[in-house]
Formats: sequence, C-alpha cells, structure tokens
Amino acid sequence: MTLEALLAGLHIVAILSLVVFLASQAALCRGEWMNAAVVRRLSRLDMIYGLTAVAVLLTGFARTWWGMKGLGWYWHQPLLHFKFGMFVVIGLISIKPTLTYRRWLKALDGTGALPAESEIRATRRLVMVQAHLLILIPIAAVMLARGVLVK
Repeated sequence: MTLEALLAGLHIVAILSLVVFLASQAALCRGEWMNAAVVRRLSRLDMIYGLTAVAVLLTGFARTWWGMKGLGWYWHQPLLHFKFGMFVVIGLISIKPTLTYRRWLKALDGTGALPAESEIRATRRLVMVQAHLLILIPIAAVMLARGVLVK
C-alpha cells in the first residue's frame, strides 16, 4: 500500500510539473512580450518540460509495473492506451516548438535577431494545442481509476 501511494504521489507531482512548464511556455510565447530574455527562458522551459514528460512516463510505467492492479490489468485497458496515445501525440506536436525555440536561441546568439510575429503565433498555437489535448488525459485517468469500461 505504501509503494502504491508513493508511486501515485510521484506520478501526480510529475504531471503537475509538466502542466506548469507547458503553461509557462503558453504564457510567455507572445509577440508583445518577446525579447532576448524570453527567448532564452522559453528554451529553458522547454528543456524542463521535456524532462518532466520523461518523469511522467517513467512514473506512469512504474505504476503499471509495481502498482497494486498490476501490469496485466493496466495493459488490457483501452483507456490506458488512449492516455498513452494522447501523450505520444502531444510529444510529437512538441517537437516543432522545441526545434523552433532552439532556432530562435541560435539566431539570438548569432545575430541578436528576435523571431517574427507570425512564427511566434504559429509556435504558440502548437503549445496551446498540446495544452488542450492534455486536458483529455486526466479525464481518461479518472474513468480508468473508476473502472469505466470502453469497448
């Protein structure tokens, strides 16, 4: 029981951390606020966001492996596959902003150039898509925890 509580707690901390760093990107990635410090901060936030995503995955896998319900129960649940699939989709969407932030940082360091307004909007749109898709995961998690069967 103690291991289950510890794994659940670590998973929740990882999820909340992921949300914080994704929300921070959404808040900062705006044309009217863009300056050299914001470009650097977005790049750093994105790196931490990636690390928290890894932590979410590792703690989630730990819960399925060592949790009370066990590997067999979890991996036969369609809602778990939905959650994992959404997480992968969000991860794939996050690749473009990550590469964009790196390019912005390189341009800033090389020429001092700030990103164009259109590029900022396009990047923020992808960050917001991630944030909105992320909302579906805890809904599926609650349904999974309550034993809702999806066929």
